[in-house]
Order: sequence, then C-alpha cells, then structure tokens
Amino acid sequence: MSERILLVEDDRELRTILREALSVEGYAVQAAASLADARALLQHAERGTAPDLVLLDLGLPDGDGEPFLNELRRQSTAPVIVISAREAEGQKIRLLDGGADDYLVKPFGIGELLARMRVALRHRGRHSQPAVLSYRQGGLDIDLASRRVRRDGQEVHLTPTEFKLLARLVRQAGQVVTHRQLLADVWGAEHTEQTHYLRLYMGQLRAKLEDDSAEPRHLLTEPGVGYRMADAQAGD
Repeated sequence: MSERILLVEDDRELRTILREALSVEGYAVQAAASLADARALLQHAERGTAPDLVLLDLGLPDGDGEPFLNELRRQSTAPVIVISAREAEGQKIRLLDGGADDYLVKPFGIGELLARMRVALRHRGRHSQPAVLSYRQGGLDIDLASRRVRRDGQEVHLTPTEFKLLARLVRQAGQVVTHRQLLADVWGAEHTEQTHYLRLYMGQLRAKLEDDSAEPRHLLTEPGVGYRMADAQAGD
C-alpha cells in the first residue's frame, strides 16, 4: 500500500512539482493550497485513509502553518515535515519542539526531501524504500522519472491513466499487485470493485507494449488475484 502524503503548499508551481515527484516515487499525494483545504481533506478522510506524513508550508493565504501544526498534533501521530523559506533559528526550534519531525528550508532538492521523508516514516515504524524508477527487459525500456517508455528503441505514447497503471506495476516489479490495490492507487478508493477498468487498460497497455498481447511476457495476469510485472533488471 502506498504511503499517503498530505502536501500543504500554496505555491502552485512548487505544489505541482512536488506532487508529480512524489507520485513518481509511489506516494499517494493529496495537495492543499490553504489551511481550509487541508482541514477539509483531513475531516473527510475515511478510516484508514488518513495521511501517513504531512508536508507543511508556513506562509499560507488563510493563516500561518504553525497553529495548524498544533492542531495536527492533537489528532494525529503522522510525521510532519515543515517546508518553508523562513530561516530564523528561533522559529525552527519552536516548531521542532512543538511537534514537527523535521524542518526543510526552501529551496531544497527533491532527493533530500525524499530522504528526510523516509527517515521520518522509519521513525514511525514505516520502512519506506527508494522507489524503483526504471525497468528493462526484452526490448522494453521504462523510465518513470522522465516518463518515457520505449519498445525496441521506439518511443511509445501512453495516456496518463495507462502510464499511472504501468508505473504502479513497475514499482513492484516481480510481485503481484491485487486488483483492489491497482484500482485504489490508480483510480481511487471508491473504484475498488470496478475491475472492468483494469481489464480495459491492461488490454490497451499490452497492445502497445507486448509483441503478442495474447501471450504477454511483461504484463502478466495472476488469475483471480491481480497483475504482475515480470521481474527484470530494475533500479532507481
């Protein structure tokens, strides 16, 4: 199951960059542009769908993130990483003492953010590993970071949903991913019974990526359970 991340950031460009980078790494991201949005997402989170980690900006259009940190600490044990342009040592100390697990000053590198997230999750007993971002086997070359897919050296165009489904399987190459997991991660928790979505999109992927879609070598079916990306030389 992907770790769920609540990203609270009002800068649209940064919010988009972070959301896409975290999604590629396999995280399920909900993004909020304000405190009101963040509170609404938390209020409507169903049991079992609360965030596993929060990335919190401080300067938000409807208030400061510091009081929101106090709210979070009263209702959740999820780690909180503050991401802010503010560099004052006193505020950093106050926020860390007030319940923040880490404080990252903007601008920062995505690699450093991901490493700090893994540390914060590990301290909560969740062992998050760097995501598998590439896959190579039998003429199929997939690079999730650059969103490029090639078959026998030729670029293959995938729709956003096709790519998201393929990426989910690549990140767990060699392991079965159940129908419910795929439906929840690609289409959302409300679609976990709609297996016809999977059949349709797996058929489209096989038509584009397999030499013979009736005898697939990469996108394998586990009858009655789910699908599996054939094991290959993969890495990050």
